[in-house]
Amino acid sequence: MQAAWHDKLTLLLESTGDGMFGVDLDGRCTFINRAGAEILGYSTAQVLGQNMHDLIHHSHPDGSHYEEQQCPIFLAFRTGRPCRNDQEVFWRGDGSRFNAEYSSHPVIDLGEVRGAVITFTDITQRKQTEEALQRARLELEQRVAERTAELSQALLQLRQLSAHTEAVREQERQRIAREIHDELGSLLVALKFDVNWIARRVHDQLPLADKCTTMNRLIETAVEDVGRIITDLRPSILDHQGLVAALEWQLQEFADATEIVCDADIIDSPEAPAPEAQQATAVFRIFQEMLSNVARHSGASTARIRIHLLPHELQMEVADNGVGAAAARLSDQRSYGVMGMRERALHFGGALDIEAGDAGVGTRVRLTMPLTRKAAA
Repeated sequence: MQAAWHDKLTLLLESTGDGMFGVDLDGRCTFINRAGAEILGYSTAQVLGQNMHDLIHHSHPDGSHYEEQQCPIFLAFRTGRPCRNDQEVFWRGDGSRFNAEYSSHPVIDLGEVRGAVITFTDITQRKQTEEALQRARLELEQRVAERTAELSQALLQLRQLSAHTEAVREQERQRIAREIHDELGSLLVALKFDVNWIARRVHDQLPLADKCTTMNRLIETAVEDVGRIITDLRPSILDHQGLVAALEWQLQEFADATEIVCDADIIDSPEAPAPEAQQATAVFRIFQEMLSNVARHSGASTARIRIHLLPHELQMEVADNGVGAAAARLSDQRSYGVMGMRERALHFGGALDIEAGDAGVGTRVRLTMPLTRKAAA
């Protein structure tokens, strides 16, 4: 009966493809299956009775000596706790090594540890595959990082070009506004003086006097139109009285034109630096776009405006009680107004945040931007 059981156990051990051996309390091999001997490059007779640590586990992967007292395989029966490891190597009979995954379980008989049973397998191919995957992953990460850096640089250059283009556009607007004011404005004033000169001399000739009156009204309308065009191109208040005055003027223009009730809170801290010209222009244009969106799309009856110039930061918020806006529309690549506001803000290190609610809740647009001190003249 015992022989039959032993034969079945032997057959079972010989049938497994994994290596398996047993050790006594001195670490000497008490049995090893055929697969284990073949993996290790020994015959069964060469292994039996040998100290298995000295035979197959004597060195680390770098070739340095592996102390037996640190061997996890032997610690299994010395401490009575099993272990599992896939980060070490076993050494073959020809001196070569292979990556091994092993587990060591103590053998307990009548409550006493008698040794340990160790199962192991060669995972060299698996390790090579893992290392190849790791190299591929690192290479891919490096290529992605390089590509990301290239795209980031291209985006930075594009934003710099956009900012430069916007600055050139503002300079051109300023030049055109100045020329219109100086040339066309002067001509209209001179023409008005001439019409008044004629009117004084034909006051007794009713048809001519009426024509002079009509011409005078047309000239005054033209002067008003020229002033509006100049203001649209470049509000002179921004250059002569500063950002806060320009924002207050724009807000009043908005309230008068739309009849939307505006709750305004404008704080200009004495410690807040006067922003340099390009930044002031960017903030003013963003504010114009905020108010324009409220007027064109919101259908609001009231708007809350907060403009705070603090010692180191500008905070601007425009919120309305209108119909709101779909998130998809705000993120649409064709929403050029929103894109323009974001790009202007980003160029000066700022951020634009938009929250769109349901009807009656409306839309809230908030700008935060570090203030850049105006260069000394």
